[in-house]
Amino acid sequence: MSKIKIKRIDRNEANLVVGLFNQYRIFYGKFSDLGMAKAFIDARLENNESVIFVALDENQSVGFTQLYPKYSSVGLVKNWILNDLFVNPEYRKQGIGETLIKTAMNFAKEQGAAYVQLETAVDNFTAQSLYEQIGFVKQGPNEEFLLYKIEI
Repeated sequence: MSKIKIKRIDRNEANLVVGLFNQYRIFYGKFSDLGMAKAFIDARLENNESVIFVALDENQSVGFTQLYPKYSSVGLVKNWILNDLFVNPEYRKQGIGETLIKTAMNFAKEQGAAYVQLETAVDNFTAQSLYEQIGFVKQGPNEEFLLYKIEI
């Protein structure tokens, strides 16, 4: 394996992650649509709605993570949701996912965040193991606030 480089991309570099983002969606059972994937990533970067880090092996994109801001009025802080993490299957088990997560954590810390949160599928045991190894703590019911959701 060559030396993997982690890079924050800007809106002019969206093409570095569009294919990986499409593969990430397929992993979660969504249909393949590179056009929609590109439009989604372009919009997030164009509107400064997310931060994306890509893992590069030479000039080939092999993984990425995408963070979204989460604001707390009570805490007067902007925290981050690590919403997307994907590593090309050929590059897994090489520490790339962990490096992407730690890069995201360092970024959030530099931005003054109090925490980074993430969610994963209940049956994604590989990811859960990685998150717990890094130090993420599985959350139980929140004792201060309840989360409600309604589909619209």
